[in-house]
Formats: sequence, C-alpha cells, structure tokens
Amino acid sequence: MKVKDITLIGLLAAVLLILQVALGPFPNIEVVSLLVIVYAMVFGKRVFYILAVFAVLEGLIYGFGIWWIMYLYVWPLLAVITLLLNKAESVWIWAVISGGFGLAFGALCAIPYAVGGGLAAGISWWISGIPFDVIHGVSNFILVLILLKPLKKLLGRLKVQIYRG
Repeated sequence: MKVKDITLIGLLAAVLLILQVALGPFPNIEVVSLLVIVYAMVFGKRVFYILAVFAVLEGLIYGFGIWWIMYLYVWPLLAVITLLLNKAESVWIWAVISGGFGLAFGALCAIPYAVGGGLAAGISWWISGIPFDVIHGVSNFILVLILLKPLKKLLGRLKVQIYRG
C-alpha cells in the first residue's frame, strides 16, 4: 500500500467519524450509509480498509462493547451490496437500497445481542428500536436522493487527482 492510499483511507475514515459524531444528537439520521455507498462506488475494495479504521476509531471513542461487534459486519455488508450492484446507475435504486438498509439496521445489529443474551434478548432489542429504524430508513432514502450524485462526482474528481501521478 502506498502512502497516498494510507492517507486517503485515514482521511475518509475520519470524515465518517466526524460526521457521525456531529449528527449524533439526531436519532438515526446519519450519513455513514450514504458515504459507505459512495466510497464503495468510487474507491472499490479500498472501502473495507476505510471501514476497518472507522470501526476501530468508534471503539476507541465509545468503548468496545457488544454494540461494537455489529460495526464489524454491518457497514462491510453495505459495502458488499454496493460493490455487487455497482452497475446500477439510478439514484432511485440506491435510495431504495439505502432506505432498506436503514430499515433493516436494527435487525442486523440485534445479532450480537441474540448471541450474547439469547434469541429473546436480540428480538426485544430489535423490536424496541423499530421506530428508530423507520427514521433511519426514511432519512437514508432522502439523503441518497439528494447527495449521492454530487458526492460521487466530487470523490471521483478527488480520486483522479490523487491517483493521477
């Protein structure tokens, strides 16, 4: 890996963290999903390095509790979905994917609680968060509709400038 790759990975992970913390007061309104999609579209498999750094930073700030385990698979899952469907060009398709991901987020995040505390614990954790999942899904849908194309274009330009020479 080159120095410019390491720098880019650190910078993009920091952007994820800063924006997540900045939007923390607004329950389940976040840009991480949008940025994971854009990062995967523009930077391909490098997105997994970005997500690894992001997950470690989250753990260092908030602690490595059971909640943190989900960061090891939830965001990479969205990146994999994006890489598999990267040929889709309609912003509406990506809005539906991101919105669906937001709706499913609580169920995906309940897995460590189900493993650690039993199936009933996982299900109750998921059900109690359904109103937040609805907010998450709707906000993801809207954010992708508005910001996907401009962010993809901006980061595409950044990539060209970084890897030009």
